[in-house]
Amino acid sequence: MTVLKGDRWFRAQGPAFAVALLLLIIAGGTAGYVLIEGWSPWDAFYMTIVTVTTVGYEEVHKLSRAGQAFTVALLLSGVGAALYTFTLLATVVVEGGLPKRLQRRRQLRMLDTIRDHFIICGYGRIGSIVARQFRRQGVPYVVVERNADRLQEAIEDGALGVEADASREDVLKRVGIDRARGLIAAVGTDAENVYAVLSARVMRPDLFIVGRAETEDATIKLKRAGANRVISPYQIGAVQIAQTALRPAVVDFMELATSSDNLDLAMEQITITAQSTLANRSIVEANLRQRYGVIVVGIQREDSRMEFNPEPDTAIRPGDKLVVLGRPESLKRLDADAAAVR
Repeated sequence: MTVLKGDRWFRAQGPAFAVALLLLIIAGGTAGYVLIEGWSPWDAFYMTIVTVTTVGYEEVHKLSRAGQAFTVALLLSGVGAALYTFTLLATVVVEGGLPKRLQRRRQLRMLDTIRDHFIICGYGRIGSIVARQFRRQGVPYVVVERNADRLQEAIEDGALGVEADASREDVLKRVGIDRARGLIAAVGTDAENVYAVLSARVMRPDLFIVGRAETEDATIKLKRAGANRVISPYQIGAVQIAQTALRPAVVDFMELATSSDNLDLAMEQITITAQSTLANRSIVEANLRQRYGVIVVGIQREDSRMEFNPEPDTAIRPGDKLVVLGRPESLKRLDADAAAVR
């Protein structure tokens, strides 16, 4: 249906409008028979349905001349409305509109319940790779992307996504920033990343935030805005190329140790809680190598200071993050014991 307002045409259409129009005609037909013929509401409603659907049953009661004229008007308007409604609903189902609506409703419900997830701002070349890594490792995440085509690509890849501006606080609240584990700012430009990081930091002072930077100046600004880590893909790519040329075996080992596709070897960080059975013990006392078959590559202290290749008598303190290398199943057992109460 087209409505003229000023010099602009506005199109009102959709399943909800079609159903509302049909219900309005049925209600009007029922009221018309009650007023014109004096029938009961049920008889009037039944006659209206018979007329609108053109099933061809006989009249409920004999019609007066006014009733016949009203029936003609009801036929002309009601049959068209019924056909329009049924055709539109069939089109919605056949063309996939209904599944898409159900999918959107399902995503809205998931947004209300998801927790301990990452918010990925932007689904470009960097954001899509980050999402792929999260999927492989079973990490929950939500994508915030302004471009409709990219968002559709993210949804088709199995992501939970929202088409919006990642720098807006209401959008961040909608994707559960209060329940999130971290945020990845990987939007198209440095300025957008700075705004996204700043908004997230204001809303969640304790949130872990990683920002993507293309220039040195952007790196400084992202850190000032509140990013815990700032990554420059160009710089990392250049270093990787140089290392591959100079030390290919070392690069191959690191890729093997950090790849999520590797089933035999993995590198992981294990957080030691205050109640852990491993807290306040040395590496040799914790017997990590013999009990779990893992190698402690480094220890990150609570002040973010990193100790590489620690000695066996190095103490493990509450709040430390152990960087360990081992089999995935061994790392899972170690992670469980690191959080276990004495």
